[in-house]
Amino acid sequence: MSAADDLDPASSLYAWLAYDLRFYRQKRGLTGTQVGKIINCVRSHVSNLEAGRACIDMDQAKALDAAWDTGGHFQRLLGFARSLHSPDWFRQSVEYEAKARILRIYQGQVIPVPLQTEDYARAGLSMARVGDVEKALMARMARQELIIGREDCPLMMVLLGQDALDRPVGGAEVMGAQLRRLLELGERPGVSIRVIARSAGWHLGLDGPFQVMSLERRDVAYTGAFHGGRLVQDAAEVREIAIDFELIGAKASSEGESRALIEKIMKEFA
Repeated sequence: MSAADDLDPASSLYAWLAYDLRFYRQKRGLTGTQVGKIINCVRSHVSNLEAGRACIDMDQAKALDAAWDTGGHFQRLLGFARSLHSPDWFRQSVEYEAKARILRIYQGQVIPVPLQTEDYARAGLSMARVGDVEKALMARMARQELIIGREDCPLMMVLLGQDALDRPVGGAEVMGAQLRRLLELGERPGVSIRVIARSAGWHLGLDGPFQVMSLERRDVAYTGAFHGGRLVQDAAEVREIAIDFELIGAKASSEGESRALIEKIMKEFA
């Protein structure tokens, strides 16, 4: 059984899009090579599209609609997939995190999950009115282990707003330990932690947190939102988010300056 066979079209709009690509191809008795000629790609990429490992772009959607006379079906579906909240976004993003070779993380208000101590995570979950805090905590720590605990730990480039450092989540003792954890992680050769000081003023990150995950063959991203988030798989939009990361990074302090600021704030929680 192939990955495309396991795909559940009801799990997300992107999965539906991948499912329909295969369904319409098979209905017309076409091979992956023939579909590749329609959308200007090789057969192996068509297989990735049908398995949900990649997603068609709008030009390819238009080409399919024209070739198969679908009345704009693929263009509409792709448009909705790009713009609407996916109920399966969190599960998919966690899977991508576990496979990522590079993680670019921006968080302006709280410490990102991969860098959280257990006590900090518990305090945050408690204040978020989570029903079963311990169960959610175990899931969060397991997610963290899949990122920084694995042997092939990804290169992590983290940008943090100063608010994430001096907001006393869980109290002074918890925050002191959390900041020490940041300093420890920052000593790892594959981890870069830089801080956007409050004095830097306005920057693009004030619009909300996001993360770009570089996989073996493509990049995906997610953007945070109140009571949810959005998984971004369209290559053009992911590139825009990656550019935003660079622009925010231009406002950030150096690794050394950031470390000094973390140390200074940590002393305030002593």
